Parts: sequence; C-alpha cells; structure tokens
Amino acid sequence: MRQLLLAFFFVLFSLPAQAQNRGLPDFTELVEKQGPAVVNISTTQTQRGGGRGAQPFPFDENDPMYEFFRRFIPRQPGMPGIPGMPREFESRSLGSGFVISADGYILTNAHVVESADEILVRLTDKREFKARVIGTDKRTDVALIKIEASGLPTVRLGDPGVLKVGEWVVAIGSPFGFDNSVTAGIVSAKGRSLPQENFVPFIQTDVAVNPGNSGGPLFNMRGEVVGINSQIYSRSGGFMGISFAIPIDVAMEVQGQLRATGKVSRGRIGVVIQEVTKELAESFGLAKAQGAVVNAVEKGGPADKAGVEPGDVILRFDGKPIAGSGDLPRIVGGTRPGSRATIQVWRKGATRDLVIVVAEIPAEEKTAGRSSRSAKPAERAANRLGLVVAEPTPEQKRELKLDAGLLVEDVRNMAARADLRPGDILLALIARGESIELKSVEQFNRLLAQLDRSASVTLLVRRGELQTFVTIKAAPEKRGE
Repeated sequence: MRQLLLAFFFVLFSLPAQAQNRGLPDFTELVEKQGPAVVNISTTQTQRGGGRGAQPFPFDENDPMYEFFRRFIPRQPGMPGIPGMPREFESRSLGSGFVISADGYILTNAHVVESADEILVRLTDKREFKARVIGTDKRTDVALIKIEASGLPTVRLGDPGVLKVGEWVVAIGSPFGFDNSVTAGIVSAKGRSLPQENFVPFIQTDVAVNPGNSGGPLFNMRGEVVGINSQIYSRSGGFMGISFAIPIDVAMEVQGQLRATGKVSRGRIGVVIQEVTKELAESFGLAKAQGAVVNAVEKGGPADKAGVEPGDVILRFDGKPIAGSGDLPRIVGGTRPGSRATIQVWRKGATRDLVIVVAEIPAEEKTAGRSSRSAKPAERAANRLGLVVAEPTPEQKRELKLDAGLLVEDVRNMAARADLRPGDILLALIARGESIELKSVEQFNRLLAQLDRSASVTLLVRRGELQTFVTIKAAPEKRGE
C-alpha cells in the first residue's frame, strides 16, 4: 500500500502545472505587456444641425451613448433637427486602435475615422497626438492612420489560421470611452460570413465588445493579435454574447496596400453566386453541398470570356477549395488583378477546368436596381408545383430582354413556401445535373411529368435584375382519400 501511495504522489507532482491547476486563465501578464500598445481614438467632425436631416438624438455629443445612436440609428430624409441645436456643431466619436510599428502606424476600423475632420490618439501614458489617415478600406472596415512619434510600444501579430474554436481570447479597448478596458472570452466560430461583408471571414467570439471597442485588438493567450474587433450583434445596442473580429492577416494585407498606394486593389470575375444547399446539390448531381452556384455571368466579363455558364458550380479557384459561396469573393478579391487563375467548375455531372484572367473591382461598385413587375393572375389551374405560368408576349420579351423563360402569374401551396412570387421569370429547370432552358408551358409541364413526384424541383429564377436558384420541396403524398 505504501508503495502505491508513493507512486500516486510521484505521478501527481510530475504532471505539468496546467494539468494540476485547471482553473481560469490568468491574463495579467498579457495585459501588462501588450496593453501599452493599445490606443484610444477620438474623432471630431463638423456637422450642420438645426434643420432638416439633423441628428435627433437626445444626448450630448460628449455622452458615450451619442456615438452608439450616431452609428446604429440611421438618419431619415426630412427628419427634424433637435430644437435649439446650432446650425453647425461638432460631432465627436470614440474608438480604439493599436500600434503596429514603433514609428507611429496604427490600425483601427474604417468606420472609426470615417469623415473625421480631426483624429486624436491617446496613449496609455496620457500622451496625445493628432493623427492623419493613410488610407481606409470600407469593404473590410480597416483603416491605417499615422502619428508623428517614435519608440512606441507595438503589438505582436499572430496567425488566425491556427486559432481554434473554444480557445481563450482577450479584447482591450475603450468601450463607452473607458480607456484600456480588458474583456475576455472564447472563440465561438471562425470564417463567419455576414450580410454585405463578402471579403472578411470573421472570427466570432463571446468577448464583451461595446461601442468604443471598435478598432481594438483581439489577442490570443500568447499575447499575439489575431483580429480587430469590428462588429457586434445586438438587439439592444449593448453586448449580447456575439461579437466579430477581422482576422489580422486580412487586415495586414489591406494595410500593406494602403501604406504603399493609399487604396486597395481587388480581383473580380463577373459572376452572381449563391450557396449550394442540400437540395441544390442533389439537383446538380453533387455528392455533397459544396462550392458556389453561378446564377448569372456578366456579359464580356472575365468569367464569360473563360466559358463559365449560369448553373455551373465553382468548386475550386486558383487551386483553393470553395467550401461555401462565401469563400469565393474572399479568394477572388485577394487575387491580383490581371493574373491568370484556373477555375474548376461542376457542369452536367462532371468537373472541368477553365482558365480565367482576373479583373479589378472598380473603386465604387454600382448596385443593380431591382424592378418589380407583376401580371394579372389568370383564372387557370396551377401545375403540380403550385405555379400558374405563361409564355411572355413578344412585347414582354423585348421589355424584359428575354430570349426564353416563363412568367409566373400566380403562386400557390408549395411554390409559395419556396418564396416564389408573381412577376418572377422561370429561366431553367435543373434535372439530373443539367440546366434545361424553359421555352413553353407545354415543355415545362412535360419536364415536370418526367420527374418523380417525390423529388424536389430546382428552378433558375430571375427577379428584377437578379437571378437565383430556388428549390421547391415536394409535399408529402396524402393517403386514404
């Protein structure tokens, strides 16, 4: 027995310290070493008030809540101003940043310094410097600013690629103006795609991030910056357990271009894409849901010249796999304009490689406007999908610039659940991995009759200026009637 006890204590005391003590991590050393490189950023902007379009916020601009309302509650046309507010006033906002070089280059969010007339940077030792903007990139929400100083403390940069979900991370910033506040949590997810944010694979965390934290660093437990805190998901305006950070490798690529040229160049190939769902994968004959479905190809664009067609599923770009549709804009955007790349597509049950020359995204992209068209529903029976369709007249074809397709006049039952609407145009039906152009009601009904009634049906649909794939799931058969 004595020998067994001795052996037990020998094993216990020979374990690593972290195995003996499974308590919460200690962030004190990280904060002491890295905290001095985190800065407070305050901006001043002269705005016109007292008239139409003035900001109707019941807070003084020095109040930290003023910044929250300024950012998250958009002004509406014709909104009255605040009574008694001068016609010109100074709007102040707060944010955070961190020093990446000892000679005064600082990374922050683009929205922190956007439209600022004056930018003031305050260090932890209370020194203050006026900063100038080297460049901003709204698409990633990254900005590079510069102060005239030397010998500044700098952060160490890490690799977001090796960051693991569940790993501890720390944020340092100035929420509501409280300088160098430290909050901690874990990585909740990686590679998150957010609406209108196609170029950033966000790091999602449960670290407490609030207005004023924007632009501040996200550290791993080795004291390395792995991200820039950028956004929160909130219904109340405060922290709700979900925040998003820009991976530092994305930010450093952007700042490199900003420092060199003052702007960011990104690649484009001229396609409209959507996510491959399980139902779409089955329709295209794919073994699993992966890649990005091409809804439309810009005429004369790089993809068109390379031979990409609507209905193709892009599986790889320049040797990099496209797991989901959100991967493609990031990979293409990071490709140097003018370079040649190989694009692998899935078409009619087989893969094929195409060579494409990447173009450049214009400085300001124009978003195609959506038009709403409707037709008076005909008093006719719907097909088995719940659709009443009609062949467009020659005048409608000219107006809509159609060579083929069917107009949706009424939507019932299953089709309504699939979010089809009167006025939509059915361009093609996807069957057995092949896209079949729809030319007549008779042809459409014949194709439907050839399909198993228990099978889902995938259609290429045009709505306004946009195209998308819509899958109508089969309804369970009724029995005993």
